[in-house]
Amino acid sequence: MADSGSTKSNQDSQGATKVVSMITEHSTTADTRSPEFNTSESSSSETRTSDNMKRDRRGIYLLPNLFTTGALFSGFYAIVTSMNGDFVNAAVAIFVAMILDGLDGRVARLTNTQSDFGAEYDSLADMVSFGVAPALVAFSWALQDLGKVGWVAAFVYVAGAALRLARFNTQLSQADKNYFTGLASPASAAIVAGTVWVFVETGVQGADVAWLMTLMVPVVGLLMVSNFRYHSFKGFDLKGKVPFMALLVIVLAFVIVSIDPAKVLLGVFMLYALSGPVDFAWRWVRSRSRASAG
Repeated sequence: MADSGSTKSNQDSQGATKVVSMITEHSTTADTRSPEFNTSESSSSETRTSDNMKRDRRGIYLLPNLFTTGALFSGFYAIVTSMNGDFVNAAVAIFVAMILDGLDGRVARLTNTQSDFGAEYDSLADMVSFGVAPALVAFSWALQDLGKVGWVAAFVYVAGAALRLARFNTQLSQADKNYFTGLASPASAAIVAGTVWVFVETGVQGADVAWLMTLMVPVVGLLMVSNFRYHSFKGFDLKGKVPFMALLVIVLAFVIVSIDPAKVLLGVFMLYALSGPVDFAWRWVRSRSRASAG
């Protein structure tokens, strides 16, 4: 009987030991899963924070943003000079902004200095130089005498430029690099500024063509938000070799532009603006002919 009692006592002691061991293992596992013991996640978070701080201290790239700042200054200069009645210099300033805007992106790609800051800064500068500035130049020269009709026409252009830039930024990763959807804002600005430049140089008063400008300015603004396809000319390899004749063609182009810059530049950008609707009509006719043939 004594041996039986001793055996039962030993079994109870072993059972209690197992229960304590199970409770201890469960507590250790729970502590290990708690955030205080999750050392890998804490270390990863600290690493990400350190990387972000280093990236913030790194600053911005100077060279491409200098070109963007120059384009922004040219657009602002165009606004100021148009308010002072100097419409030729205002138009020229917009074309200068176009040149600088075309250089900043290419310089960033050639020097591998692209950044999110540069892209956002470029978009804001484009809004001023190619959205607000051309509209105010046209308004100050011809549209202000028409009252509400004039400023509504100018606003349609500004809204079109803003929507065009917003759509471009949101579709940048999905769009075809060789084509723009809608007329690019620099080309639209060139048409408006070039028209004012040509009329002023030929002695035409803004009041005489006010209704023409009232139609043209919003139409150009609507072209920016259209679905017409325009060639982007981004496929040119500036770092590769070109035939010798290509250099002669470039020199000839400069000579032709220098003969009458206002009319030549306006004609070039007018043809470019028409290329979108013409391409759309050509593709529509071809698709209709294929459907009828099939």
